Amino acid sequence: MEEGAQRERGRGAPVTAGAEGRRIFMELGEQNLDAICLSTYRTACKLRFIQKRCNLHLIDIYHVIEAVRDAGLNAVELNAGISVTRLENLVSSLFNQLSKRLPTTHTIDPLQSTVLLVEFILAAVESRLTVLSVKAMLAVLCGGKLVDKLRYMFSQVSDSGGVLVQSKFDAFLREALKLPTALHEGPSFGYTHTSARSCFPQQKRVMLNMFLDIVSDPPQCLVWLPLLHRLANVEHVYHPVSCSYCRGNGMTGFRYRCLRCRGYQLCQNCFWRGNASGSHSSQHQMKEHSTWKSPATKLGRALSRTLGCMSSREPPHPIYPEEPERTLNLANIVPSRPVGNTSEPMLLSSSSSPGATKRLAAAQRMNEEHALIAAYVNRLQSSPREILAEIKRLRTEHEAACQLSHQGSTNPNLLAELRLLRQRKDELEQRMSSLQESRRELMVQLEGLMKLLKAQAAGSSHASPSRPSPSSVRSVGAASPHAYMYPPQDSLAGVGGDVREAFAQGPRRNLRNDLLVAADSITNTVSSLVKELHSDDGREEEERLLNGKDRGTFISPRSVSLSFLSSN
Repeated sequence: MEEGAQRERGRGAPVTAGAEGRRIFMELGEQNLDAICLSTYRTACKLRFIQKRCNLHLIDIYHVIEAVRDAGLNAVELNAGISVTRLENLVSSLFNQLSKRLPTTHTIDPLQSTVLLVEFILAAVESRLTVLSVKAMLAVLCGGKLVDKLRYMFSQVSDSGGVLVQSKFDAFLREALKLPTALHEGPSFGYTHTSARSCFPQQKRVMLNMFLDIVSDPPQCLVWLPLLHRLANVEHVYHPVSCSYCRGNGMTGFRYRCLRCRGYQLCQNCFWRGNASGSHSSQHQMKEHSTWKSPATKLGRALSRTLGCMSSREPPHPIYPEEPERTLNLANIVPSRPVGNTSEPMLLSSSSSPGATKRLAAAQRMNEEHALIAAYVNRLQSSPREILAEIKRLRTEHEAACQLSHQGSTNPNLLAELRLLRQRKDELEQRMSSLQESRRELMVQLEGLMKLLKAQAAGSSHASPSRPSPSSVRSVGAASPHAYMYPPQDSLAGVGGDVREAFAQGPRRNLRNDLLVAADSITNTVSSLVKELHSDDGREEEERLLNGKDRGTFISPRSVSLSFLSSN
C-alpha cells in the first residue's frame, strides 16, 4: 500500500484511506449509480459493486468466522482496538484461503483484493478501528445466506442466555450503518440514537426467532440489507419479455409490472431511474418479480393453492430453539500432563481425604478426555492440510504442463520446420502422381505395340510355310543392320532391346512370350526409377535440413518417359 508506512499502526489508532481507497471510490463513480432515484436500490447497488470488486461475494459467513478465530479475535472484547497490521493479516488470510478453494478456471489476486478491502474499511471507519467494526463490516459485505449472517450478528449482540442486549445491538448497528454512510447514503440510512430503539421494543425479551422475523422484514435503517441479497440472487435471472420503455429484447434481474396499466412491464434499469411512457406514471403501484413463470405455471400454482395441495406461504426462515446451543470450547484443550514429582505432594496430602481422591480421579479423567479430543482435532486438521497440499501439487503440475504446451505451440523454428515438411510432402505427392501418369502412358504404348505385333504375325503366317529355330533367328536378328538403327538408352535399354528383338524376329518366334518379357522389363524399369527418385528425395531432404538449402537436382519423370519414347 502506498501510504501504509505513513499510517499509524498502533492499536485502535485513527486511520485514513489511502490511494487504493480513493481508487475504488473512483470506480464506483464511473458506474453512474447515483442516477437511481430510489435510495434503497441505490445503496444496495453500491454495496453490491463493492462486494464484487473486493471478491467478498465468494466468501460466506462461515469462512469469516474461521478467519476471525484464527486471528484470535473471538476471545477479544468487541470494543477493543485493533491495529491496521492485524486487520491486513486477517483479510489476507481470508483471500489466501479463497484462492486455494477456487478452481483453476476462476482465479483472483489475493493481494489486490486485500488492499482494496482494507482501504475501504479504513475509509468507512474514519475513526478508531475496533474489533466490532471489523466483524460488523465483514458480516455485512460477505456472501452466503442472509439467515446465516443474521444468526452470527445475533450471537455478537446477545448474552449467554440468548437474549438480545440493546446496548450491544446499538453499537453493532452504529458500525454497520457506516457502510452506507461511506457511500454517500448517510442522509437516508445514517445512524441516529433512535435507530436501535425503533427496531425492537425495549419491554420485550428479544430472542433469536423474533430477531430473524424483524430483520427479515426490516426496519427503515436496514431495508437495504435484504435487498442486497435479493440483488445477488436475481443477477442472472432472465425474463423473456420486452421492456415497455426501452423496448429491450428480454430482461435480466428484476422485472416490474404495473398493477394499473395492463401489460405494462419495466426492466430494473428503467424502473430505478423513474422512466415511464404512454399513460403509465411513476406514481403507479408496481409489483416486483424476481423469477419468470409461464401462464401455465401460474395457473397450476393457483389451482394447487385453491385445492389446498400446497401452503400459500412458506416460512421465511427455520424455527430455532429458544435456548442457545451449548458449544464445546476447544480453546483450553491441551494434552494431559505426565504425573511426575510435581504431583507427589498432592497425592500425599489427598491420601487422608477420600473426597480429594475423588476430585483427583475426576480431574485425571477430564485430562484424558481433553487429550482424546485434542488427538481427534489434530487428526481432523491434518486431513484438510493433506488435501490442500495435493491440490497445490496438482495445480503446479497443470500450470507447468500448460506453459510447456504454450511454448511448444509458439516456437517459430518448429513452425517453420513443420511448414517445410508439409511443403516437401506435397512435392513428393505430385511426383508420385506424375510417375503414375507416365506408367499409364507406357502401358497404353505397350498395348499398341502388342496389337501391331499381332497384326504382323497374322500377315507373315501366310507368307512363310516353315519356321526356323529361335536360335538362328536371334543370331540373324543380331547381325541384321536394322539392329544398329536404335541408339542405346541408360535406364530403358533393356526394354528397347526386347521390343526391337520382338519386331525383328517377326513370326519366327512366340510373340506372346516376347511381349510378356517386354512388359516385365518395363515394370521393373519403372520400379527402379521410382526407387531412385525416392532415394534422391531422401538425400535432398537430409541435405536441406542439415545445410538449410536444397542442393538436389530434380529429374522429371515425364522427361525420362519422353526419352524412352523417342528411343523407340
